[in-house]
Amino acid sequence: MNISNDKVVEIEYTLTVNGEVVDKSESGEPLTYLQGHGNIISGLEKALEGKSAGDHMMVTVQPKDGYGERNEDDIQVIAREDFEDDIEVGATYFAQAEDGSVTPFTVMGLDGDDVTVDFNPPLAGEVLNFDVTIKSVRDATEDELAHGHAHGEDDDQDDEF
Repeated sequence: MNISNDKVVEIEYTLTVNGEVVDKSESGEPLTYLQGHGNIISGLEKALEGKSAGDHMMVTVQPKDGYGERNEDDIQVIAREDFEDDIEVGATYFAQAEDGSVTPFTVMGLDGDDVTVDFNPPLAGEVLNFDVTIKSVRDATEDELAHGHAHGEDDDQDDEF
């Protein structure tokens, strides 16, 4: 069975950026996703289209098909008083918008009452290199299609997302 929209795919992967491993699947615990539903970055999803279980490939994803280009307008200065706890440079925090959505950001620096934060994804602007092995491909269940993501063995399939 080939990877196409609405297939549940399991992959083992190692992600490197500039020769450094930045993420990888745990041994024996592949990443499971639903093809065609934006569960993984578009560049990797496009590269996997048409492949099948057992295939191994190296995939290079440019920023526009990964986490996007860095946007300097996404670096902002906010007031220290907006934080409830101690602030740690390099730590990731989460901002909640009026519509309830949550956006992660990284603290870049502290200067008196000013906190410089970066709303860019940490891998924005980076070329991503994936070493991928496709472990399995199967048809998605009706619940998975309704929810827009693959369900693992521990998922409560009645949850709404």
